[in-house]
Amino acid sequence: MTSIDQTPGRLHLAIDRLRSSGNLGWSVGALVVSLIIATPLISIFVIASQSSGDTWPHLVSTILPSATATTLLLMLGVGIVTLCVGTGTAWLVTMYRFPGRALFEWLLLIPLAMPTYIIAFCYLELLDYSGTLQTALRSTLGWRNAADYWFPDIRTLGGAIFVMSFVLYPYVYLTARASFLQQSVCALEVSRTLGRSAWGAFRSVALPLARPALAAGVTLALMECLNDIGAVEFLGVQTLTVSVYTTWLERSSLPGAAQISTVMLLFVFALLFAERTARRRQMYHHTTGKYRLLPEEELTPAGRLLAIAACALPIIIGFVLPVSVLVDSAILNLAEGLEPAFWRAAMHSLFLALAAAAVAVILGVLLTYACRATRSKLVHAATGLASIGYAVPGTVLAVGILMPLASFDNALDAAMDEMFGIRTGLLLSGSAFAIIMACTVRFLAVSIGTIDAGLKKTSRSLDAASRTLGVTVTQTLWRVHLPMLTPVLGAAALLVFVDSMKELPATLLLRPFDFETLATHVYTLASLDQFEEAALSALAIVAIGLAPVIFIHRTIAAGRPGS
Repeated sequence: MTSIDQTPGRLHLAIDRLRSSGNLGWSVGALVVSLIIATPLISIFVIASQSSGDTWPHLVSTILPSATATTLLLMLGVGIVTLCVGTGTAWLVTMYRFPGRALFEWLLLIPLAMPTYIIAFCYLELLDYSGTLQTALRSTLGWRNAADYWFPDIRTLGGAIFVMSFVLYPYVYLTARASFLQQSVCALEVSRTLGRSAWGAFRSVALPLARPALAAGVTLALMECLNDIGAVEFLGVQTLTVSVYTTWLERSSLPGAAQISTVMLLFVFALLFAERTARRRQMYHHTTGKYRLLPEEELTPAGRLLAIAACALPIIIGFVLPVSVLVDSAILNLAEGLEPAFWRAAMHSLFLALAAAAVAVILGVLLTYACRATRSKLVHAATGLASIGYAVPGTVLAVGILMPLASFDNALDAAMDEMFGIRTGLLLSGSAFAIIMACTVRFLAVSIGTIDAGLKKTSRSLDAASRTLGVTVTQTLWRVHLPMLTPVLGAAALLVFVDSMKELPATLLLRPFDFETLATHVYTLASLDQFEEAALSALAIVAIGLAPVIFIHRTIAAGRPGS
């Protein structure tokens, strides 16, 4: 009984300590923000618990099994291809000398600038029956129709795996390359002195050491694969993401869409669990403070040609060919591409991306600094919960965001009508605010990760010194940390900005009536078989996406200790 009676006193004492240290406001703010960010996930399960009538039994018996199997096969294929391509190219440019290696180091990242839905549209233009290549073959060889020859069909599951893998492999490449750069020279040299070949050292030493990084890269690629809606829909692949979209809009069943979303969340949690399991107890550190360059092996002339081909092929498939299609279409349809619809979509995209970047950076600073200032396990856990949005597909977030915003709009409308006789309508759920919230929730983890990495490089002695001079926790942030974090905040804002510019699934489902962004503009025109007119918009998205690629390359290049 004594311990129970003492519990409220201990709680008050803890609160008094937080208040006296100036950390109470930061703790409460971090918890409130984390709760708001987690609200869409909570609402998904609330909506899913509602009755969907005959929709759910119909989905279970007809659509869900095939969509689940297709999604699993797609993720399996993309996972295998991205793992092989990303790991192989990362090892080549890290450990071998061959012509063009320095150029390939960053060129292998540029497919990251190409959204999956855009590359799918490009390959349809290139490889479909009415596309450039088949049309040229029929004209050159005199074939009349498809019955006269065989050509691989891009509108298949295999086509989707091929297209998406060569856009998503950079996730594995960048984590694998960062891991290889961090590995111990001693471990690699010892394996060689014990008789291991270069391949043997890679297989028995470098690959096991890189396993946590490879798991993280593959997980990111698979999450993007699960999030995609444009590529799989245009390639005729019925995944769970497409099922959520069609169930919500075509069957007008939000509970049914939420129920499918819970199945997708199971996929997300399984991916996160697998990634954590792969990293469990896999912690390595250097045993010396002295660093030197990794040993680079000369290749034979034949080996150089193979290395160049292995590095060039993913770049050609994932970037060069799609961009050539876009440039050709944009030039031929420049007048149509520069119509007012393009400028409106560009302005909408710019506004949404800037707003999402600003909000994500502000919330990222609040959460990361609250963790630093309070050192509270609860605040750290809440920040981790706020970061899970990046793992949630955009379609699932859209379902989860709609209910709380619509509930707020309805409650406000009823209150204003009762008190003042004014109908406010859908203020939040029917506006761009819903898209900004979706982008913020989804990409907040990017902001938190970038800011936290920068904040950890700042010595805590600065905090202690400022406190001894009578400066509060908040004043320390304004006077000390924010000026030092300016480049980091800019990098975080850039990453969120570009991701928001490319975001399609959530924007497609939450946009107001007659509200287009560059992403939805491309999607809409491609849906109407007018992709040529959307080429300029697609090219603009790709060009904007190149900025973080350069930033990421510089970060990795400087990532080896002692570099």
